[in-house]
Amino acid sequence: MTPTFPFDQKFAWQPDLETIRTSNLQAFMDTHKIASYDLLLKKSVEDISWFWDAVLKQLDIQFEQPYEHVVDVSNGPQFPIWCSGGRMNIYHNLIEKWLGDAKSADRTALKYESEEGSVRCWTYTELSLEVNKCANALRSAGFGKGDAIGLFMPMTPELIIAFLAIVKIGGIVLPLFSGYGPSAVATRLLDADAVALFTADGSPRRGRIIPMKEIADEALANCPKVRKVFVLNRSNSSVSSLKTDRDVDYHTFVEGQSTECVTESTSAEDVVMIIYTSGTTGKPKGAIHTHCGFPIKAAQDMYHAMDLKPAETMYWMSDMGWMMGPWLVFGTLAIGASMVIYDGAPDFPEADRIWQLVDRHKVTHLGLSPVLIRSLMPKGREWVEKNDLSTLRAVGSTGSPWDPASWSWVFDVVLKKQHPILNYSGGTEISGGIVCGNFFKPLKPCSFSGPVPGMAADVIDENGNSILEAVGELVIRQPWIGMTRGFWKDPTRYLESYWNRFDGIWVHGDFAAIDKDGLWFILGRSDDTIKIAGKRLGPSEIEAILNADVDVEESAAIGIPHDIKGEEVGVYVVLVSSCKPTEVIRERLFTSVVNELGKPLKPGFIKFASSLPKTRNSKVMRRIIQATYLGKELGDISSLEDTGSITAIQNAK
Repeated sequence: MTPTFPFDQKFAWQPDLETIRTSNLQAFMDTHKIASYDLLLKKSVEDISWFWDAVLKQLDIQFEQPYEHVVDVSNGPQFPIWCSGGRMNIYHNLIEKWLGDAKSADRTALKYESEEGSVRCWTYTELSLEVNKCANALRSAGFGKGDAIGLFMPMTPELIIAFLAIVKIGGIVLPLFSGYGPSAVATRLLDADAVALFTADGSPRRGRIIPMKEIADEALANCPKVRKVFVLNRSNSSVSSLKTDRDVDYHTFVEGQSTECVTESTSAEDVVMIIYTSGTTGKPKGAIHTHCGFPIKAAQDMYHAMDLKPAETMYWMSDMGWMMGPWLVFGTLAIGASMVIYDGAPDFPEADRIWQLVDRHKVTHLGLSPVLIRSLMPKGREWVEKNDLSTLRAVGSTGSPWDPASWSWVFDVVLKKQHPILNYSGGTEISGGIVCGNFFKPLKPCSFSGPVPGMAADVIDENGNSILEAVGELVIRQPWIGMTRGFWKDPTRYLESYWNRFDGIWVHGDFAAIDKDGLWFILGRSDDTIKIAGKRLGPSEIEAILNADVDVEESAAIGIPHDIKGEEVGVYVVLVSSCKPTEVIRERLFTSVVNELGKPLKPGFIKFASSLPKTRNSKVMRRIIQATYLGKELGDISSLEDTGSITAIQNAK
C-alpha cells in the first residue's frame, strides 16, 4: 500500500486576472499563439526542441556562435547534448549584455546586508568593473579555462564577484557550504581537482565569529593541487589569516587590476560548475553543470513560474554551497533583476530580521523554508506586522514539505491572503524545480500548481503506471536543459541514482500526489518511507499532524525496527521555547496521530529533543536521527549545521 493523503482541501488563493495578463508566461504564450496554460504544458514536453529554443529566445540568451541543434538525444535521454555546436560564455548573458543600454546598466544587480547592519549596492556596471578586476587577477596568477576554483565563503559581495570572475575566465565554480568542516572541504576540493580557493577569515553568526580560514587550512593540508588561497578579511580580526606563501589577501589580490577584461570563449556545453550533494551512503556526488544548462533552467523557473521581471528583487535565503545560492546568482542576473544576499542569521538580533530585509530592500520575491517559519511563528505575528511588506508579490519555499498550520500562517500574516506561496521542489541535479507554484492556478494549502513548463513530470505506482489521487514516485519522462550532465568522475553512480529503475525515466526519489483538481503535493523522500506491516507511510504525514499542535515547533519521524510489524514509527519532537515537556503533551500527541491515521500507525515512541539535526538550509536529516537512534555509523555529516543536535537526539526523553 502507498501512503495515504487527504485530497479534500479547499482552495485558499485564486489567481488575479490582471497579474496573469501582464505575466512573462502569458507573453510567451501570446508570442507562440498558445491558447491556455494547460496546452503550453503539453506542448513544452511533447516538443522539447521547440520549447527550449523558444525559452532561449525569450530570455535573449546570446550566443557567440549559434547552436546547430537545441538538443541531441542520440546518446539516450540520460546523456543529451544541448545547444550542440554553439559557443557561449554565460557571463556575457549575466552581465555584459545589460551594459549596452544605460537603463539596464544603471539597474541595481546586487544588494548586500551584513549581520552587523551595513548595506551596500552595486549596479550592473559597478558589478562588471569589480568582476573584471578579479578576473584579471585570476589570470595574472595563472588561472584560466577549465580550472576548478573553490568558494568557501560567507554570503558577501566578494563571494558573488569571485563566482562571476571564475565563470568569466572559463573556469569551473566549485561552491562549498560555509559551514563545512575540514574533511568535507578537502573531499570536494580533491575530487574536483581544484587549483585555488576563495575563503574568509571568519563568518558572523548571531554576534559571534565562526572561524573559516582555520578550517580551510586544515583541509588544504591534504590538497596539494591548490596553489593559491584568496582570503577575505570579513571579521576584521587583528590576527593575520595569511599563514603560508600561497595565502593572499583578497583585496590586495584585486587591487590595481584593470577594469577591462575579455570574456573567455567557451562552448555552450563546457562545464561551468560542479556542485556537490550528499547521498545517504558513499562519497558526495558532484553534479556537473554547463553554461547552457543550470543558468538557463534557473532563469526560466524564475521568469515563467515565479514571474520575476527585470528590476524586481529576489531574496532567497541560502548558502552558496546549496543549489539555491548559484540558482539565485544565475537566474536573477540572466533576467536583469536584482538579488539580495544577507550574511547572518534570519532572526538576529531580533525576530523580525528577515522581514526587515524585505522592507529595507523592497523585495518582491522572498524564498525561505517551512522549518524557518515554524521557528518564527511562536514569536508572534507582531514581528511581521511592524514592517512594510507591500512590495512582496510572492513567497517561495523549498527545503522541506509544508504543514498546513505554517503554510496558513505565511499566507495569512505575511501575504495577507493576497499573494501566492510558490512552493518549489526539485534539486541540485535538476538545476531548479520539477514542480512549482505559479500565478495561473488556484492554490490549496501546501500545494504546488504543477510541473514547471518544460518538465515532463509524472507520478507513478510501483509498476510504472501513471496515477491520480494516490501517492507514488515522482518521475520525469523527458530530458530538460538544466539536467546534470552526470556525476563528476562517476557516470555509473549517476545512472544508478536516477535511471536504472525504469527504462528511460528519471526517478527523483520523492513521494508525490496529484489531486482531483490537478494540484500537486510533495510528501517527502521516498527513501525515507516507513513500512509498517506492509503499509508505506511518509514521515511528513506524521510530522504535519504533530506540527499542527500549538506546543510543537517541529518534529521528525523515522522508521524503527519492530519484531512483528517489521517497522514502526519513532518521533522526535521539539517544543516551542515557552513549553516544557510533560506526559500530558506526549499523550495528546499520540492521540492526535491515532485520530488522524488510525491506531495501527500509532508511533512506538514520541521523545522530546532540544533540537533536530538539520542542514544550514533547514532540511531535517532524518537518516542521521535514525542512525543515532540505532547506534549505527552516521555516514557523511558534512552538511550538518550543528553537531550538538546529535547529542540532543541521544539525550531525548
